[in-house]
Amino acid sequence: MQHRIITFSRNVFLPLTTVCRNRCGYCCFRTPVQDGCLMNPGSVDRTLRNGAALGCTEALFTFGERPEEEPGFLPFLKRIGYTTILDYCEAMCRKSISCGVLPHTNAGILTFEEMERLRTVNASMGLMLETTAKIPAHAASKGKEPSARLGMIEDAGKLKIPFTTGLLLGIGETMADREESLLAIRDLHERYGHIQEIIIQNFCPKPGTPMAQFPSPGTDEICTTIQMARDILPKDIAIQIPPNLIDASRLIICGVDDLGGISPLTIDYVNPEHPWPAVEELKKIVGDAHLRERLCIYPQYIKRGWYHPDLQPLINRLAQTVEARSSGS
Repeated sequence: MQHRIITFSRNVFLPLTTVCRNRCGYCCFRTPVQDGCLMNPGSVDRTLRNGAALGCTEALFTFGERPEEEPGFLPFLKRIGYTTILDYCEAMCRKSISCGVLPHTNAGILTFEEMERLRTVNASMGLMLETTAKIPAHAASKGKEPSARLGMIEDAGKLKIPFTTGLLLGIGETMADREESLLAIRDLHERYGHIQEIIIQNFCPKPGTPMAQFPSPGTDEICTTIQMARDILPKDIAIQIPPNLIDASRLIICGVDDLGGISPLTIDYVNPEHPWPAVEELKKIVGDAHLRERLCIYPQYIKRGWYHPDLQPLINRLAQTVEARSSGS
């Protein structure tokens, strides 16, 4: 009998800045403009080199959405020699490539032209849809307007960018809202074929946030949502859960294909209270399934050539590396 395959990637998490124009009711990632709100180039370089030495193949670049809109942020950026956060992100993506680690950027809402620019230095990109519902948790977050997020996901399809999106469960949406969100993702993928994975992520309440007392969804509710996603989405979209936020071993049987990016070096800066499991722990989580390492760009998109030509040597080399590691495990 052929065992199921559950995949994961080995990454480093690089939050270039924690400054953000949005004010989501559940977020502890965002900080005010202050010393330490910007990850300096030296820290990025050290993280990339240490990550590469530990076998990481993915650099997850993330930052608060449109931080330049926050008063006082630009002087911090100019101090390290950049005029926009995208200039800085592009430069650090190039640094990542030179270190032998493939960039994946999740930067909030970007325009078509901005994604076209970052596509040249990213193997894949992402944006969590979270929900198509208009909810109180997003009332002070113009970047969480559902139409804007769906529009960006569509633009990624037009640009042939291998893309990650997902749902955030428990932020005020209903099960009907989740179905609507999944149908919207399905429709975009059927049009462009670019969504390689969807994350089903549970909200985790954070002390000091407006939603600190809200309950987090339980395992049964998450399982039902995963099963709904599997029923609605095409089979070529992987369903991912974050194994540091929930008892993943109880959810594998619900239709999970992937356990996301796991870092041997950096923390989950969005959920810092939840450490990553080690790879050996992932093997226990998947049970009878076979755990296989992957890159941040899925194999079908490598075969289609959905990446900038300059990335081909590194993609080919790292694909051989993860194949050898998976074969030897």
